[in-house]
Amino acid sequence: MFNKVILAASAAVLFSGTAMAADAIVYNEPAPAVEVNTFSWEGAYVGANAGYGFGKMKEDGVSIKPRGFVGGVQAGYNWQFDQVVAGIEADFQGSTMKKSVDFYDAAGAYEGTVKGKVQWFGTVRGRLGADIAERTMLYGTAGLAYGKVKIEGYDAAQDVSESASKTRAGWTAGAGVEHAFTDNVTLKTEYLYTDLGKVKFSDGADVSKVKTNFHTVRVGVNYKF
Repeated sequence: MFNKVILAASAAVLFSGTAMAADAIVYNEPAPAVEVNTFSWEGAYVGANAGYGFGKMKEDGVSIKPRGFVGGVQAGYNWQFDQVVAGIEADFQGSTMKKSVDFYDAAGAYEGTVKGKVQWFGTVRGRLGADIAERTMLYGTAGLAYGKVKIEGYDAAQDVSESASKTRAGWTAGAGVEHAFTDNVTLKTEYLYTDLGKVKFSDGADVSKVKTNFHTVRVGVNYKF
């Protein structure tokens, strides 16, 4: 009888210790997985863009300010080094930037008309940028610009019309921001200042050089391969 009591007491103590040990076990929840940004800007891309251009054609105090729609296509390649992105891009743009100005003498008599137009232009630029947020890049850009500029003039006193249409080379610089909505599709907003130098223009007996520069603001969509 005494042995049975001892055995029962031992079993009770053993069961109680096991239960307390079970109660003491703490299960820690696993740490949340850290999301890793696997997107890279590196690679080739092509795209299209559209926007607005406005500028100035100036010679000897005479200034006309062409403005209008611009739109075209672009292609390029990016290399990525951690958060730094370097690349090269070329684009070709159609343009409706134009302006016509009439001139009058002090008495209000008509003297003539000057018309200016940027018919098309393109650029070949380097780009250097950095990730400022996930899938968002801020960049600067600069390089070669080229384009066709047309100048027309009419001298009422001599009843003479003249025109000059030439392709000129110059430079361009600007900045932009680009965001990747998917691994392949990106959207950019970009500003460029472009200087195409001077175009020689003969208005009757006079020969002048017309300086052309303009600003463009455009939105583009790219497909990255």
